[in-house]
Amino acid sequence: MTFSLVARCPDTGMFGVAISSSSPAVAARCSYARSGVGAVATQNVTDPSLGPLTLDLMGQGLGAEKAIAQVQARGKFIEYRQVLAVDYEGRTAIHSGPNSLGIWTQAMAENVASGGNLLANDTVPQAIVDGYLAAEGHIGDRLIAAMRAGLAAGGEAGPVHSAGMMIVDKVSWPVADLRCDWTDDCPIENIATAWDIYKPQLDAYVQRALDPREAPSYGVPGDD
Repeated sequence: MTFSLVARCPDTGMFGVAISSSSPAVAARCSYARSGVGAVATQNVTDPSLGPLTLDLMGQGLGAEKAIAQVQARGKFIEYRQVLAVDYEGRTAIHSGPNSLGIWTQAMAENVASGGNLLANDTVPQAIVDGYLAAEGHIGDRLIAAMRAGLAAGGEAGPVHSAGMMIVDKVSWPVADLRCDWTDDCPIENIATAWDIYKPQLDAYVQRALDPREAPSYGVPGDD
């Protein structure tokens, strides 16, 4: 009921996660990223604890493959879970349990990994990976392009209703965390619209947190 990708930008060191599902509020349960460490998606009969666990393991110096091996050894009911990881060097790894739902599959390359379950067909994750690698620009633009490519390849077997995109950079909080928790329209396009609005303001929001004296104006009535 979900397809997603985790990715690293080799030029900036940013990490990102993008995800969509027929279930409500998928990003709230499934998307995890940490500056300087990596990004993780945990899905398919989701255990949200596996996201922070994987990040903690990578933060301790384990690469994605070794971190996922630890998750496989320590996770409960791991045969029902899918966990995707990309680490600080762009290495990727995926666990897909044999009890993943419906048509499920995965695809990996340097700096990007994708997986899904209850898919329309088994080409969707590879289309997502290819879409990410073919896109240019900001990691947010590339994440959107990848999700659109997955949707164009068939996406989920049924309609998707929620989506999210999280990006981390050099600070301890996500510099972008955009969500569509439920819609009967396309949630990926809702996220894309939000990104088009948010992207030009992203750096200003970070600057306001770091030093509001040097930040641009807020653009509200009464702000000089």
